Amino acid sequence: MRAKSRLSRWFPDVVPCLVALTILLPSFCQPAAAIPAFARKYGLRCSACHEAWPMLNYFGQKFKDNGYQLMNDRDSPIWQNNGYWPVTMRITPNWHRESDNKTSTDQSPTGVQQVTANGFDVSGLDILAGGTLEKNISFLLVPSSDETGAFHFESVNARLDNLFGSSWVNIKMGKFELDNIVSEKRILTISSNGGGFNIYHFIPAGSSNFYGQIGDNQFGVEWLGHSANDRTRVSAALVSSNDGNVDLPNNSYSGFFAASQAFDAGKLGTQRVGFYAMVGQAPTSFLTSGGIPIEGGGQSNKSFSREGFNGIFYLGKLDFQVVTQHGSDDAGFATGITGARNAVWNGGFVETHYVYSPQLVFIQRSEWVRMSQQADPTAASNLGDVDAYTFGYRYMPFMNARAGFAWHNEYSWVRARGMAPDGTDLSTSSLMLGFDFDF
Repeated sequence: MRAKSRLSRWFPDVVPCLVALTILLPSFCQPAAAIPAFARKYGLRCSACHEAWPMLNYFGQKFKDNGYQLMNDRDSPIWQNNGYWPVTMRITPNWHRESDNKTSTDQSPTGVQQVTANGFDVSGLDILAGGTLEKNISFLLVPSSDETGAFHFESVNARLDNLFGSSWVNIKMGKFELDNIVSEKRILTISSNGGGFNIYHFIPAGSSNFYGQIGDNQFGVEWLGHSANDRTRVSAALVSSNDGNVDLPNNSYSGFFAASQAFDAGKLGTQRVGFYAMVGQAPTSFLTSGGIPIEGGGQSNKSFSREGFNGIFYLGKLDFQVVTQHGSDDAGFATGITGARNAVWNGGFVETHYVYSPQLVFIQRSEWVRMSQQADPTAASNLGDVDAYTFGYRYMPFMNARAGFAWHNEYSWVRARGMAPDGTDLSTSSLMLGFDFDF
């Protein structure tokens, strides 16, 4: 019964709620593996690996791709002081304001009204541990809680690095972030509406497919290969089609493939362009017992895909993260819709960072999702279209090998066409001020 209850928490009975919640991204807890323990281990400042904590720079990406190693004699933990402990904790006490322009209420004559709430709060807690178990054997473990203290494993994986003496053969197994050069787990924005990329989690209206969210960590095995200077990167992963949920809710799999190339643009620095694709199948129905889904009882698998191009570009103190994506869900995910068709959409975003100094960065992101074909042939052509805008800054008064601290201010606004309870547009916004720190 324990396993069945886990399945029932996300079985398609709750898909309508998942669709609305996921499209609007109401709450994010995005662990980012910015671990001061690495700086302590090698005697480096955090700015050696981070353009602006927790976002990686080119050196930091290379360090990560090498399995949290500098490829020198200090990589093996046997050479570290016995007091060295590669663990970091991150949490964000904050004040925030959340507003929803169309919420169902019993008190409103029309059944909907604007609801706005504000107050002091705290984020979830991330406990980040990572590094080497031995030279060329690395790990990452991230137990993570929500704001109530309920824990889950956000990441847990081990990796064999530089097999056969080659940087082109690295194997990882466990629960991990899909290999994408524009990382949601290292995002600089952290508010309820701005703390994730809409296109990485988009679920079209009428679809029950929440398995294709490339922003979520997934269970599987990954091969990563890269050149010695990390300019060229390729990866392929086989993951369970369960969106990172534990146990074995179905027997379907998905593949994720990525490649990128960096090039030197002289004084502008190192630019990088790449592409990714997630293709797979997932169940559209489950065997049940007493109305409860049976573990491993997924059936009627249908296909889905997500393909995108991305890039990271530098222009002096300005840098840009650019992502475009095409998505498609088979008509089989549109259960209960007469004459259902494949749902097809396109989207993307541009995130701009103005790095005034390593301690002060200004952030802006503009994001759009547009439906190309609705699953329901009778639905409005723009149903579920998303517009999202985020503005903010992070000021880090100090950066050292012991801890990280940022004064974070952010405003985010999201609109989803036709997704309010009364069928009109739904708009939500977040304003957040907080102390984001790790140690």
